[in-house]
Amino acid sequence: MKAAPSPLGGAASGTGRGIPHIDCASGNFPGRQEARLAPVKAPLPFHRAGPCPARRPASVAALSSIPAYQNYHPFLEEHNLKPTSNAKLVVTTLLAGFLAGMLAGCSGGTDTAAVSAAPGGRVAMGGPAATSYTSVKWGGGGFVTGIVYHPTTSNVRYARTDVGGAYRWEPGTGSWLAITDGVGFGGPDQKSHDVESIAVDPTNDQKLYLVAGNKDNAGGRIYISSDRGNNWTWVTLPFTVGGNQEGRGTGERLQLDPTNPSTMFYGSRTAGLWKSSNSGLTWSRLNLGSVTMSGNSAMGVQSVIFDNSSVGGGQTTWIIYAAVAPDYASAAGLTSSLYKSVNGGFSWTPVTVPTPATGYYIPHMVRSTDGTYYVIFNEKRGQGVTGPSYLYKYVAWNGTWTQLNSSNSAGFGGVSIHGSGSTTRVALALTGWANTTNQQVQLSDDAGATWREIEYGMGHTPTATHTRGWNEDIEIDPFNRDHIAHLGGEGIVETWNASSATPWWNNTVPGIEETATLGLVTPPAGATYKLIDSAGDIGAWVYTDLTTRTTKGPVTFASNSTSADMAWSDPQYIATSMQDNRPEPKIGMGYSSGDGGITWTQFPTLPAGAAANGSNVSNLIVTARNKVVWAPPNVVPSYTTNNGASWTATNLPAPSTSNMGGLPHAYRLKADRKNPNKVYAYDQGGEWWGNPGKVYVSTDGGHNFTLSQGSVAANLESNAFGTTSMEVNPNAEGDIWLADGNAVYHSLDSGATWTKVGNFASIFNPGQTEPATFGASSIALGKAAPGATYSATVYVVGVINGVWGVYQSDDGGASWTRFNDNAHQYGGIGAMAGDWNTYGRIYFAGAGRGVLYTN
Repeated sequence: MKAAPSPLGGAASGTGRGIPHIDCASGNFPGRQEARLAPVKAPLPFHRAGPCPARRPASVAALSSIPAYQNYHPFLEEHNLKPTSNAKLVVTTLLAGFLAGMLAGCSGGTDTAAVSAAPGGRVAMGGPAATSYTSVKWGGGGFVTGIVYHPTTSNVRYARTDVGGAYRWEPGTGSWLAITDGVGFGGPDQKSHDVESIAVDPTNDQKLYLVAGNKDNAGGRIYISSDRGNNWTWVTLPFTVGGNQEGRGTGERLQLDPTNPSTMFYGSRTAGLWKSSNSGLTWSRLNLGSVTMSGNSAMGVQSVIFDNSSVGGGQTTWIIYAAVAPDYASAAGLTSSLYKSVNGGFSWTPVTVPTPATGYYIPHMVRSTDGTYYVIFNEKRGQGVTGPSYLYKYVAWNGTWTQLNSSNSAGFGGVSIHGSGSTTRVALALTGWANTTNQQVQLSDDAGATWREIEYGMGHTPTATHTRGWNEDIEIDPFNRDHIAHLGGEGIVETWNASSATPWWNNTVPGIEETATLGLVTPPAGATYKLIDSAGDIGAWVYTDLTTRTTKGPVTFASNSTSADMAWSDPQYIATSMQDNRPEPKIGMGYSSGDGGITWTQFPTLPAGAAANGSNVSNLIVTARNKVVWAPPNVVPSYTTNNGASWTATNLPAPSTSNMGGLPHAYRLKADRKNPNKVYAYDQGGEWWGNPGKVYVSTDGGHNFTLSQGSVAANLESNAFGTTSMEVNPNAEGDIWLADGNAVYHSLDSGATWTKVGNFASIFNPGQTEPATFGASSIALGKAAPGATYSATVYVVGVINGVWGVYQSDDGGASWTRFNDNAHQYGGIGAMAGDWNTYGRIYFAGAGRGVLYTN
């Protein structure tokens, strides 16, 4: 009988004739050139050729590190299936089958493999999904690290952040639009929201580039868009990127040749200067130092700038300057902090800098059309530095430096110019929370000869409270010299009348939501509030209206809230575990409210281990008014029955610290909502290399606990606090759900026995035992669907059949549907809570994207 055609062309017989095969060692994919695409209706069969290393499952997202995929990916491009927008959906489906077949071969299985759910965990192909996504209003809340204008098209500007992705300004709505929430920015794309640099193509206002990643990535990524960030492709870079590292407010490390923008340069933190001649697709290292540094605070080559004064369109700019940080200069044996190339980066010579600035960092430099360079020198590295700092003017043709400004108190953040010659407008930002001077933004209209202050003491909307801080960038609108924007404590601050004697400034953050949520909890239906948000930097806040910034919180100063909870039968009583961020190290705090967040009382005492707790690995739960159980890291949890007047240690064993390498380890607690005398304590192992997870159960309000032998028998994976989760069904006593980082478990008998639910499974890179993407990291319960057989809807952030997302079950875990889609991934999803008033609504925290909710 004639074999049916394979989805990739050729026969699909068991002999493998016409079936693509992979040599795991070499990555050879000989069928690539001849293969043709057809609709993918089943997993693709692959033959293995040669031995494959023993490993846990790899991911679709991790395929770029597999040699076979590096051959396979061009095949997709040849057939116009580049991973953007809707095409990425096809590619993801195709690769899921490709991966399943390949892994079956590598594991010694049959020549074909099918992806199927385990019994009781079937994946439905239809069903309800989120239809809208809306941000819970805060406004700003995080560190915007840079602003980039398009030089030849008005009203086109972008903002990058350290943990919350990138935004595009929408002049029609007067707000910022997040452009890094979709394909390429999901759970498998770790650190993709840590944006280190943005660049625009000066000859094409549709083209946009951004570089993202963080220190624990083997290599960062360059993302490439041809439609202003609506859709992206990406390429893995051969060097590390630090979008959330020290000095992240440094000027743009990614620079395009202004007359030949397919040529671009990148100043890396650890591996010198790199060049691409094909719009970022491939990179080569330039001869500006040959060492590769290590460490989390390396600054490296900070930026480059071009002298294209006599270069025509389409021609290469040959004269380039590169700013080299002192750490890299020392490691590489370089003799200056500024270097010059006259041959497009092939070779470099040192530029002598002013004596007072020798050995200083150069966070920003700009060039006027008259050939004058304006260069900032700071003695210290990083954001919010103090002086000494200098602003110099450099005239390249005669090599002269002229000092224009200096500071021994606040450091210099950014510099921007407009115009040229003797009337050049220069804006200079002073940075640092420690800046107590009466200088915030200095402005010169005579090329730096004289200066005046244009922000300190001026009017602000709403207030001037958060306009200082890490002011690492300032930009003059290239189309309006009176429009100046700079970074502030919670986003972007700007004026439209800089030439006025009294400019007015506005916090321009509509659309930017960059808070970092650590925990979310929702009250029972009918409560006076909808949500409690526990967040880093901004503390704990109770929301009654999701569309306006709430004022219901215990403190307004810089603080972390690691968790919050309420008494389920008396939700007006709320408690939260917190940290005061003002001193260093941080100081633990605890607060309670008896009226739904209107007024607050600080706990008069704290449990053992809470006062000195500087970690986010901590949580508390409430069993009844004035009754709280608190689990700080590395210590035995304690309980209070008198609203914090005194605390008593539980009988739980202290979390293991011997194998944590100094990392914090704490129990995750939950109170049974039907019977609050029952409290569940989940020891998740601390880290992926720790001891197996286990659950303890209390029947006396969290005072004494007994180990659940059923949890031991379940052989729970060991994972970190932040990649595990536990939730209870408030409609049934003893109904517990647990996500151990890899899989989902359900208990209907208060933790005595556990059943593995669904076929959630982590994704592993080849040869690694730490998950690249966690199979089940967060779980939430919310209002049940009308007529549902189970009394709550269950939501899980995890991976089914190699696809990461939020999954929903209306039938107690018997079947699952994907709840989000590829356009709504938000750099990964952390904390999550279900709504008990509205079916289909969850609240969740994106990666540095604040809190969002669905309908």
